[in-house]
Amino acid sequence: MIWHDLLFIHWPVPVETLRPHIPKPLAVDTYEGQAWIGVVPFYMTGVCPAGCPNIPWLCNFAELNVRTYVTVDDKPGVWFLSLDAHQAIAAWIARRTFRLPYYNAVIEYKNNDGRITFASRRTHRRAAPARFAAEYQAAGDVYRTQPGDLDHWLISRYCLYAADGKGNVYRGDIDHDPWPLQRAEARITTSTMTHPFHIIPPKVTPRLHYAARLEAKAWKLTRVHPSASS
Repeated sequence: MIWHDLLFIHWPVPVETLRPHIPKPLAVDTYEGQAWIGVVPFYMTGVCPAGCPNIPWLCNFAELNVRTYVTVDDKPGVWFLSLDAHQAIAAWIARRTFRLPYYNAVIEYKNNDGRITFASRRTHRRAAPARFAAEYQAAGDVYRTQPGDLDHWLISRYCLYAADGKGNVYRGDIDHDPWPLQRAEARITTSTMTHPFHIIPPKVTPRLHYAARLEAKAWKLTRVHPSASS
């Protein structure tokens, strides 16, 4: 798959606000004692299993995720609180293949010479309502994060975690080059994506990053808790 026009929006939040939404085998990851939550709008192309045909109407779509950061066995990764997608079939497949909380949504995405407009409205049946709307663009040169920096801690993660509600936790590795990050400017006019979790981001300027394009591969899930040998 190829990710396009990503905006990373991050806010610091107390650990205790996240703990109810994360299975106990996973530890909430923190940076200098602080937990973070992120909202990430972007567009994807070529989302399909290796060897399968790339069907544009199925494999290309906009997505919006809400994420935080966790560890298990000292391996840091991403925990998705929700993922809204403008492709119902792809969302259905991802829910079953990767055990991720995907929701159907109507999403409008447009790149106007580097100025991105993005608006999402969740339409998933019996799901809590959630909306997002913003305009954003890059605001600086491309740079690489350095291990130990907050930017690296937030964004340079190479696996995701998921659970099945039966006490099993899974990890899916993700391969890609280092993020080509840029500082970002954004005008966020609507954002209720964290409200279903009773998390209201603090009234501070969020930490913003932009990435124009990154190609990635996601591998099948493996069970990490309970361990396969237990």
